[in-house]
Amino acid sequence: MSEDIESFSAMLRKALGDRIDRDARSFPDMMDEHAVMEFPYALPDLPDRLDGREAVARHLEGLGGLIAFDRMGEPTVHPTTDPAVVIIEFEGFGRGVATGAPYDQRYISVIRTENGRIVLYRDYWNPIAVLRATKGAAFVDALVGGGAGHE
Repeated sequence: MSEDIESFSAMLRKALGDRIDRDARSFPDMMDEHAVMEFPYALPDLPDRLDGREAVARHLEGLGGLIAFDRMGEPTVHPTTDPAVVIIEFEGFGRGVATGAPYDQRYISVIRTENGRIVLYRDYWNPIAVLRATKGAAFVDALVGGGAGHE
């Protein structure tokens, strides 16, 4: 994953290509009105499921207060035997708003599209990377031991 992409929406548009309606520019615009977004590794106090485009938009607004994204990495797209489903791997880079700590996250997303919109977005990410950026390294080290979440 070498080339950086300015925004999540631009990265997703590149990964999904013609699976997404060309008029949909933002991530919420790419979602079906009744789309479901799931977070299997959600932290306590964060939702593990969002139902509907409006819920996704509200959730994204709230995340802006936690993590400021600088850029996204080039997506790796894995087609599946179902043409409506794609798996993508990508990286997100930024910083924790309150801590200034780096946010370096690797994601795997399973996405189902229908009629040019996302109907299911299952988002897998490392919760330790989120805690390190939002609470600081000392918090994470005290919680799980020194050096957790580093390669």
